[in-house]
Amino acid sequence: MNQNLLKRIGFLLNLISQFSSKLAAKLAILLFSKPQKGRLKGTDSPFLKSATQEVLKYEDISIMTYHWKGTKDTILLTHGWESNSYRWKDLIKILKKLDYNIISIDAPAHGNSGSKIFNALLYSECINVVAKKFNANVIIGHSVGGMASVFCQHKYQLPSIKKLVLLGAPSNFTGIFDRYSKMMGYNKKVLNAMNQYVLKKFNHLPEYFSAARFSNEISSKGLIIHDKKDRIIPYNDALDFKNHYSNAKLISTKGFGHGLKSEKVYNHILEFLND
Repeated sequence: MNQNLLKRIGFLLNLISQFSSKLAAKLAILLFSKPQKGRLKGTDSPFLKSATQEVLKYEDISIMTYHWKGTKDTILLTHGWESNSYRWKDLIKILKKLDYNIISIDAPAHGNSGSKIFNALLYSECINVVAKKFNANVIIGHSVGGMASVFCQHKYQLPSIKKLVLLGAPSNFTGIFDRYSKMMGYNKKVLNAMNQYVLKKFNHLPEYFSAARFSNEISSKGLIIHDKKDRIIPYNDALDFKNHYSNAKLISTKGFGHGLKSEKVYNHILEFLND
């Protein structure tokens, strides 16, 4: 959506909040939870068809997984918002040559997975199902896929997970919420009602869901890679992780943006896997 349309929607929800802040919050959260992109395109399918595909279930949600078999450690790949498993194509090719056992997941409401809504907590539950099924040793997560992976490991402390790689990952939920709210131009009534909506649905206010703080309780060895010029997730989020994730190393890049699709980044990941 373009900025003008988003501001118009924000204005409409601000108007609705004058009559019902609960309704405005519900609509704002619904909009926040519905990705506009991320479903697979026809050009993506041939590469993903080279994998063994299996659908797993979390509650009533179908989770599409892709498996490229190898004899080395099992690596689980978790993509970010409005993306899908195809985003890992270049890294998968590298890992395949090295004979890693590779699993990729399409997040809820993305790729070939089910659901019409998405959030990091729901994603973390799906990651848990897949990680347990395939006995994953390493999780590599991009953007909110990294955040959801931290949520998963913090909650379930899966013993098989020895290493976590966080690529451009947001460190806290309040930052995501704040950026969304500013983009939409929501007033205080909408913001306060949104906070109460999250509290009612998830039993905690948004500030509780701090991936950085949760990482302090994760023993898995970590690698944080974040670009200093990331325009989507601020570099300060990487510093937040570094301040809390005691068993993690931070590598700062410049010029690779939020996507971090670079041979240099992939080499950092390979060094970490071999360490």
